[in-house]
Amino acid sequence: MRFVITKNIFENVIASMQPFLEKKDSSSITSHIYLEINNTKLIIKATDYEIGLESYIDNITDMVDGKITVNGSNLLGIIKRLKNEDIIIESLNNNLIIKQNKSTFKLPTYDANEFPSLNKYENLKDLSMSTINFINSIRKITPAIDNNNPKFELNGALLDIKSQKINFVSTDTRRLAVSFLQNINNDEVQFIIPKKAIIEIQKLFLDEAKISYDDTNLVISNEHTKFFTKLINGKFPDYERIIPNTLKYNFPLPKNVLVESIKLVTSLFSNIKITFNSTSIIFESLDEDSEAKTQIDIDLNIEKEFYLAVNAKYLLDFLSMSNNDKIKIGFNESNLPFLLEDDKFFTIVMPIVLEK
Repeated sequence: MRFVITKNIFENVIASMQPFLEKKDSSSITSHIYLEINNTKLIIKATDYEIGLESYIDNITDMVDGKITVNGSNLLGIIKRLKNEDIIIESLNNNLIIKQNKSTFKLPTYDANEFPSLNKYENLKDLSMSTINFINSIRKITPAIDNNNPKFELNGALLDIKSQKINFVSTDTRRLAVSFLQNINNDEVQFIIPKKAIIEIQKLFLDEAKISYDDTNLVISNEHTKFFTKLINGKFPDYERIIPNTLKYNFPLPKNVLVESIKLVTSLFSNIKITFNSTSIIFESLDEDSEAKTQIDIDLNIEKEFYLAVNAKYLLDFLSMSNNDKIKIGFNESNLPFLLEDDKFFTIVMPIVLEK
Protein backbone atom coordinates (compact mmCIF):
# COMPACT_ATOMS: atom_id res chain seq x y z
CA MET A 1 0.00 0.00 0.00
CA ARG A 2 1.17 3.48 -0.82
CA PHE A 3 -0.25 6.98 -1.28
CA VAL A 4 0.70 10.68 -1.18
CA ILE A 5 -1.57 13.11 0.66
CA THR A 6 -1.49 16.68 1.98
CA LYS A 7 -0.69 16.77 5.68
CA ASN A 8 -3.66 18.87 6.88
CA ILE A 9 -6.24 16.70 5.04
CA PHE A 10 -4.78 13.54 6.57
CA GLU A 11 -4.43 15.05 10.03
CA ASN A 12 -8.04 16.25 10.14
CA VAL A 13 -9.39 12.79 9.37
CA ILE A 14 -7.01 10.96 11.72
CA ALA A 15 -7.91 13.44 14.49
CA SER A 16 -11.63 12.82 13.92
CA MET A 17 -11.00 9.07 14.42
CA GLN A 18 -9.51 9.42 17.92
CA PRO A 19 -12.77 9.27 19.94
CA PHE A 20 -13.58 5.93 18.27
CA LEU A 21 -10.39 4.17 19.38
CA GLU A 22 -9.82 1.84 22.33
CA LYS A 23 -7.57 3.92 24.60
CA LYS A 24 -6.83 1.57 27.53
CA ASP A 25 -5.26 -1.36 25.66
CA SER A 26 -2.78 -0.32 22.96
CA SER A 27 -2.28 -3.98 21.98
CA SER A 28 -5.92 -4.27 20.92
CA ILE A 29 -6.73 -4.01 17.21
CA THR A 30 -9.44 -1.51 18.16
CA SER A 31 -6.69 0.91 19.25
CA HIS A 32 -5.65 0.89 15.59
CA ILE A 33 -6.84 2.86 12.59
CA TYR A 34 -7.55 0.91 9.41
CA LEU A 35 -6.09 2.33 6.18
CA GLU A 36 -6.93 0.95 2.72
CA ILE A 37 -6.26 2.11 -0.82
CA ASN A 38 -8.92 0.70 -3.14
CA ASN A 39 -9.63 1.94 -6.66
CA THR A 40 -7.90 5.37 -6.22
CA LYS A 41 -9.73 6.03 -2.94
CA LEU A 42 -8.35 6.08 0.62
CA ILE A 43 -10.64 4.38 3.15
CA ILE A 44 -9.99 5.07 6.86
CA LYS A 45 -11.83 3.34 9.73
CA ALA A 46 -11.85 3.30 13.51
CA THR A 47 -14.10 1.48 16.00
CA ASP A 48 -14.22 0.30 19.60
CA TYR A 49 -17.13 -2.07 18.66
CA GLU A 50 -19.72 0.22 20.29
CA ILE A 51 -19.19 3.21 18.01
CA GLY A 52 -17.36 3.58 14.69
CA LEU A 53 -16.39 5.94 11.89
CA GLU A 54 -15.44 5.35 8.26
CA SER A 55 -14.10 8.11 5.98
CA TYR A 56 -13.32 8.22 2.28
CA ILE A 57 -10.70 10.53 0.74
CA ASP A 58 -10.22 11.21 -2.98
CA ASN A 59 -7.42 13.81 -2.67
CA ILE A 60 -4.51 11.38 -2.98
CA THR A 61 -1.90 10.70 -5.64
CA ASP A 62 0.74 8.08 -6.52
CA MET A 63 -1.34 5.32 -4.93
CA VAL A 64 -0.85 1.55 -4.77
CA ASP A 65 -3.69 -0.69 -3.53
CA GLY A 66 -3.37 -2.40 -0.17
CA LYS A 67 -4.51 -2.26 3.46
CA ILE A 68 -2.96 -2.12 6.93
CA THR A 69 -3.80 -1.06 10.47
CA VAL A 70 -1.66 1.15 12.71
CA ASN A 71 -1.97 2.56 16.24
CA GLY A 72 -4.22 5.60 15.84
CA SER A 73 -2.84 7.68 18.69
CA ASN A 74 0.78 7.20 17.61
CA LEU A 75 -0.06 7.98 13.98
CA LEU A 76 -1.70 11.29 14.93
CA GLY A 77 1.27 12.17 17.15
CA ILE A 78 3.61 11.90 14.16
CA ILE A 79 1.35 13.64 11.62
CA LYS A 80 0.83 16.63 13.92
CA ARG A 81 4.57 17.37 13.97
CA LEU A 82 4.95 17.52 10.19
CA LYS A 83 4.79 20.59 7.96
CA ASN A 84 1.66 21.36 5.97
CA GLU A 85 3.03 19.75 2.82
CA ASP A 86 2.58 16.42 1.05
CA ILE A 87 3.48 13.28 2.97
CA ILE A 88 4.23 9.82 1.61
CA ILE A 89 2.57 6.89 3.39
CA GLU A 90 3.56 3.34 2.50
CA SER A 91 3.60 -0.12 4.07
CA LEU A 92 6.79 -2.19 4.08
CA ASN A 93 7.67 -5.38 6.00
CA ASN A 94 4.84 -5.09 8.56
CA ASN A 95 5.58 -1.41 9.17
CA LEU A 96 3.97 1.84 8.10
CA ILE A 97 6.55 4.28 6.73
CA ILE A 98 5.74 8.00 6.88
CA LYS A 99 8.00 10.33 4.89
CA GLN A 100 8.15 14.07 4.40
CA ASN A 101 11.19 15.74 2.82
CA LYS A 102 14.19 14.31 4.72
CA SER A 103 12.17 13.01 7.70
CA THR A 104 11.14 9.35 8.05
CA PHE A 105 9.01 7.62 10.70
CA LYS A 106 8.16 3.95 11.15
CA LEU A 107 5.22 2.38 13.03
CA PRO A 108 4.41 -1.34 13.41
CA THR A 109 1.21 -2.59 11.74
CA TYR A 110 -1.34 -5.36 12.33
CA ASP A 111 -3.02 -7.67 9.84
CA ALA A 112 -5.85 -5.58 8.38
CA ASN A 113 -7.98 -8.73 7.92
CA GLU A 114 -8.31 -8.87 11.72
CA PHE A 115 -9.96 -5.45 11.85
CA PRO A 116 -13.68 -5.54 12.84
CA SER A 117 -16.17 -5.12 10.01
CA LEU A 118 -18.30 -2.00 10.14
CA ASN A 119 -20.54 -2.97 7.24
CA LYS A 120 -22.92 -5.61 8.55
CA TYR A 121 -25.96 -3.38 8.21
CA GLU A 122 -28.84 -4.79 6.20
CA ASN A 123 -32.51 -3.87 6.14
CA LEU A 124 -31.92 -0.49 7.79
CA LYS A 125 -34.87 1.89 7.88
CA ASP A 126 -34.27 5.47 6.79
CA LEU A 127 -35.31 8.28 9.10
CA SER A 128 -37.14 10.95 7.14
CA MET A 129 -35.73 14.03 8.82
CA SER A 130 -33.40 16.91 8.01
CA THR A 131 -29.95 16.27 9.48
CA ILE A 132 -29.81 19.91 10.59
CA ASN A 133 -33.07 19.51 12.53
CA PHE A 134 -31.83 16.24 14.01
CA ILE A 135 -28.54 17.81 15.17
CA ASN A 136 -30.23 20.94 16.56
CA SER A 137 -32.73 18.82 18.49
CA ILE A 138 -30.16 16.52 20.10
CA ARG A 139 -27.86 19.48 20.84
CA LYS A 140 -30.52 21.10 23.02
CA ILE A 141 -31.00 18.04 25.23
CA THR A 142 -27.34 16.97 25.47
CA PRO A 143 -26.59 18.80 28.78
CA ALA A 144 -29.32 16.82 30.57
CA ILE A 145 -28.01 13.35 29.58
CA ASP A 146 -26.70 11.56 32.65
CA ASN A 147 -23.16 10.19 33.11
CA ASN A 148 -22.39 6.72 34.50
CA ASN A 149 -25.89 6.13 35.86
CA PRO A 150 -26.41 2.51 37.02
CA LYS A 151 -29.64 2.66 35.00
CA PHE A 152 -27.68 2.61 31.76
CA GLU A 153 -30.63 3.73 29.64
CA LEU A 154 -30.28 7.18 31.27
CA ASN A 155 -26.74 7.49 29.84
CA GLY A 156 -28.27 8.26 26.47
CA ALA A 157 -31.05 10.22 24.78
CA LEU A 158 -34.41 8.79 23.77
CA LEU A 159 -35.69 9.32 20.24
CA ASP A 160 -39.44 8.81 20.60
CA ILE A 161 -41.23 8.91 17.25
CA LYS A 162 -44.99 9.26 17.69
CA SER A 163 -47.68 9.53 15.02
CA GLN A 164 -47.64 13.36 14.94
CA LYS A 165 -44.46 14.30 16.75
CA ILE A 166 -40.82 13.28 17.24
CA ASN A 167 -39.57 13.82 20.80
CA PHE A 168 -35.87 13.96 21.72
CA VAL A 169 -35.64 13.29 25.46
CA SER A 170 -32.94 13.18 28.15
CA THR A 171 -32.85 13.20 31.93
CA ASP A 172 -30.30 13.08 34.74
CA THR A 173 -33.15 12.50 37.27
CA ARG A 174 -33.00 16.15 38.48
CA ARG A 175 -34.30 17.58 35.20
CA LEU A 176 -36.01 16.41 32.04
CA ALA A 177 -35.16 18.01 28.68
CA VAL A 178 -37.40 17.57 25.63
CA SER A 179 -37.05 19.02 22.13
CA PHE A 180 -39.50 18.07 19.42
CA LEU A 181 -40.24 18.16 15.71
CA GLN A 182 -43.30 17.41 13.63
CA ASN A 183 -43.43 13.85 12.31
CA ILE A 184 -44.31 13.82 8.63
CA ASN A 185 -44.00 10.17 7.58
CA ASN A 186 -41.81 8.16 9.99
CA ASP A 187 -43.06 4.96 11.60
CA GLU A 188 -43.65 5.03 15.34
CA VAL A 189 -40.57 3.75 17.15
CA GLN A 190 -38.41 4.40 20.22
CA PHE A 191 -34.64 3.97 20.58
CA ILE A 192 -31.91 5.24 22.92
CA ILE A 193 -28.70 6.77 21.52
CA PRO A 194 -25.62 6.71 23.82
CA LYS A 195 -24.26 10.06 25.03
CA LYS A 196 -20.84 9.50 23.44
CA ALA A 197 -22.50 8.97 20.05
CA ILE A 198 -24.65 12.09 20.48
CA ILE A 199 -21.57 14.21 21.16
CA GLU A 200 -19.65 12.83 18.15
CA ILE A 201 -22.60 13.22 15.75
CA GLN A 202 -22.68 16.95 16.51
CA LYS A 203 -18.99 17.27 15.57
CA LEU A 204 -19.14 15.20 12.40
CA PHE A 205 -22.24 16.27 10.50
CA LEU A 206 -22.86 19.89 9.54
CA ASP A 207 -24.64 19.24 6.23
CA GLU A 208 -27.32 16.88 5.02
CA ALA A 209 -26.74 13.16 5.59
CA LYS A 210 -28.71 9.93 5.51
CA ILE A 211 -29.93 8.72 8.93
CA SER A 212 -30.80 5.00 9.19
CA TYR A 213 -31.51 2.58 12.00
CA ASP A 214 -32.53 -0.93 12.98
CA ASP A 215 -33.21 -2.54 16.36
CA THR A 216 -29.59 -2.31 17.50
CA ASN A 217 -27.77 0.33 15.40
CA LEU A 218 -27.95 3.92 14.23
CA VAL A 219 -26.04 4.80 11.04
CA ILE A 220 -25.49 8.31 9.65
CA SER A 221 -23.71 8.69 6.32
CA ASN A 222 -22.87 11.16 3.58
CA GLU A 223 -20.57 11.08 0.57
CA HIS A 224 -17.33 11.07 2.59
CA THR A 225 -18.28 9.76 6.03
CA LYS A 226 -20.15 6.85 7.59
CA PHE A 227 -20.81 6.87 11.34
CA PHE A 228 -22.37 4.07 13.37
CA THR A 229 -23.29 3.46 16.98
CA LYS A 230 -24.89 0.60 18.84
CA LEU A 231 -28.11 1.66 20.53
CA ILE A 232 -28.69 1.25 24.27
CA ASN A 233 -30.81 -1.81 24.97
CA GLY A 234 -33.17 -0.73 27.73
CA LYS A 235 -36.48 0.92 28.53
CA PHE A 236 -36.43 4.69 29.00
CA PRO A 237 -38.55 6.01 31.92
CA ASP A 238 -42.12 7.14 31.24
CA TYR A 239 -41.11 10.76 30.87
CA GLU A 240 -44.53 12.10 29.87
CA ARG A 241 -46.00 11.55 33.35
CA ILE A 242 -43.49 14.13 34.71
CA ILE A 243 -44.78 16.88 32.39
CA PRO A 244 -47.33 19.08 34.27
CA ASN A 245 -50.82 19.13 32.75
CA THR A 246 -51.63 22.58 34.09
CA LEU A 247 -49.60 25.52 35.41
CA LYS A 248 -50.75 28.12 37.92
CA TYR A 249 -48.32 30.72 36.54
CA ASN A 250 -46.75 30.93 33.11
CA PHE A 251 -45.05 34.10 31.85
CA PRO A 252 -42.21 35.24 29.55
CA LEU A 253 -38.87 36.51 30.89
CA PRO A 254 -35.93 38.21 29.10
CA LYS A 255 -33.17 35.66 28.55
CA ASN A 256 -30.09 37.90 28.68
CA VAL A 257 -31.12 39.59 31.93
CA LEU A 258 -31.76 36.18 33.49
CA VAL A 259 -28.34 34.86 32.45
CA GLU A 260 -26.59 37.97 33.73
CA SER A 261 -28.39 37.88 37.10
CA ILE A 262 -27.85 34.15 37.64
CA LYS A 263 -24.14 34.37 36.84
CA LEU A 264 -23.78 37.34 39.16
CA VAL A 265 -24.94 35.43 42.24
CA THR A 266 -23.36 32.05 41.41
CA SER A 267 -19.69 32.94 41.23
CA LEU A 268 -19.00 30.96 44.43
CA PHE A 269 -21.97 28.61 44.87
CA SER A 270 -24.32 27.11 42.30
CA ASN A 271 -27.52 26.71 44.32
CA ILE A 272 -29.76 29.77 44.20
CA LYS A 273 -33.16 31.02 45.31
CA ILE A 274 -35.25 33.09 42.89
CA THR A 275 -38.13 35.03 44.42
CA PHE A 276 -40.91 36.39 42.20
CA ASN A 277 -43.29 39.13 43.26
CA SER A 278 -45.58 41.49 41.38
CA THR A 279 -42.86 44.07 40.63
CA SER A 280 -39.49 42.28 40.70
CA ILE A 281 -37.42 39.08 40.65
CA ILE A 282 -34.78 38.65 43.36
CA PHE A 283 -31.81 36.28 42.88
CA GLU A 284 -29.94 35.04 45.97
CA SER A 285 -27.13 32.57 46.51
CA LEU A 286 -27.93 29.74 48.95
CA ASP A 287 -24.33 29.65 50.16
CA GLU A 288 -24.39 29.83 53.96
CA ASP A 289 -20.85 31.25 54.18
CA SER A 290 -21.27 34.21 51.86
CA GLU A 291 -23.98 36.48 50.52
CA ALA A 292 -24.78 37.31 46.91
CA LYS A 293 -27.98 39.00 45.87
CA THR A 294 -29.31 40.96 42.89
CA GLN A 295 -32.70 42.13 41.66
CA ILE A 296 -34.41 42.95 38.38
CA ASP A 297 -37.48 45.17 38.24
CA ILE A 298 -40.21 43.66 36.11
CA ASP A 299 -44.02 43.70 36.21
CA LEU A 300 -45.35 40.19 36.73
CA ASN A 301 -49.01 39.33 36.88
CA ILE A 302 -48.83 37.28 40.08
CA GLU A 303 -50.92 37.76 43.21
CA LYS A 304 -48.52 36.59 45.91
CA GLU A 305 -44.78 36.21 46.36
CA PHE A 306 -43.34 32.92 45.16
CA TYR A 307 -39.86 31.37 45.09
CA LEU A 308 -37.89 28.65 43.31
CA ALA A 309 -34.72 27.11 44.74
CA VAL A 310 -32.59 25.37 42.15
CA ASN A 311 -29.13 24.43 40.94
CA ALA A 312 -28.29 27.34 38.62
CA LYS A 313 -26.49 25.04 36.19
CA TYR A 314 -29.86 23.62 35.08
CA LEU A 315 -31.14 27.12 34.30
CA LEU A 316 -27.98 28.18 32.47
CA ASP A 317 -27.89 24.95 30.43
CA PHE A 318 -31.44 25.60 29.25
CA LEU A 319 -30.83 29.29 28.56
CA SER A 320 -27.66 28.52 26.56
CA MET A 321 -29.68 26.23 24.27
CA SER A 322 -32.68 28.52 23.79
CA ASN A 323 -33.02 30.51 20.58
CA ASN A 324 -35.27 33.43 21.49
CA ASP A 325 -34.78 36.68 23.39
CA LYS A 326 -37.52 35.65 25.79
CA ILE A 327 -38.21 32.28 27.40
CA LYS A 328 -41.26 31.15 29.35
CA ILE A 329 -41.27 29.93 32.92
CA GLY A 330 -44.20 28.01 34.37
CA PHE A 331 -44.81 26.70 37.89
CA ASN A 332 -47.42 25.59 40.42
CA GLU A 333 -45.89 25.38 43.91
CA SER A 334 -42.37 26.12 45.23
CA ASN A 335 -41.63 22.46 45.97
CA LEU A 336 -43.00 21.08 42.69
CA PRO A 337 -41.14 20.71 39.36
CA PHE A 338 -41.21 23.85 37.21
CA LEU A 339 -41.11 24.36 33.46
CA LEU A 340 -38.71 26.34 31.26
CA GLU A 341 -39.91 26.69 27.68
CA ASP A 342 -38.58 27.92 24.34
CA ASP A 343 -39.49 27.25 20.72
CA LYS A 344 -40.01 23.44 20.40
CA PHE A 345 -37.86 22.88 23.48
CA PHE A 346 -38.59 22.66 27.19
CA THR A 347 -36.93 21.53 30.41
CA ILE A 348 -38.66 20.44 33.60
CA VAL A 349 -36.52 20.99 36.70
CA MET A 350 -36.82 19.46 40.16
CA PRO A 351 -36.45 22.26 42.73
CA ILE A 352 -34.38 22.17 45.90
CA VAL A 353 -36.75 21.85 48.87
CA LEU A 354 -35.85 24.49 51.44
CA GLU A 355 -36.54 24.00 55.12
CA LYS A 356 -39.01 26.54 56.42
